[in-house]
Amino acid sequence: MILSDVGIQTRLNSKELLIDPLDDTCIQPASVDLKLGRQFVIIKHWGAGILDFTSEPNYHRVEADEFLVPSHSFVLATTVETLRLPHDLTAFVEGRSSVGRMGLFIQNAGWVDPGFKGQLTLELYNANNLPILLRSGRRICQVVFCKMDQKTKKPYKGKYQGQKGATGTRIFMDQENSAK
Repeated sequence: MILSDVGIQTRLNSKELLIDPLDDTCIQPASVDLKLGRQFVIIKHWGAGILDFTSEPNYHRVEADEFLVPSHSFVLATTVETLRLPHDLTAFVEGRSSVGRMGLFIQNAGWVDPGFKGQLTLELYNANNLPILLRSGRRICQVVFCKMDQKTKKPYKGKYQGQKGATGTRIFMDQENSAK
């Protein structure tokens, strides 16, 4: 069941769900708009060979109020807001339609597990032939909350728990890489 604005507000008021800071005007009928933060991360491709799942990419980090995403380029960004989900809510993140209509695709691997705490890292891809100028503080995506049939026995405790800012991949920490 997807939470309505009333359900979202009830969970926020009871402090079961945290969105901080929260601009009340961002609460939509069935979602909450989140704003773009000031941290951006790109993979340094100059001098790099290939990317694989066993080693950490070399990143270039930028903190700025504005960031220009070149045509057909990929960048990680962060939300202003920190989220904390209770053990009976999950969420998914979608780009805002108005942003997508400019050719900017937004994802965060699509899913936020129950028990997650932290800022969201957004995966942005400019599919347009023109650069897109991003400004921090603008509404960039929306988060939709879904009530689960019951509380999970195993809330999220993964490698992105507590993340702050735009966080690069940690796939190199996966158990498959240590099973050699």
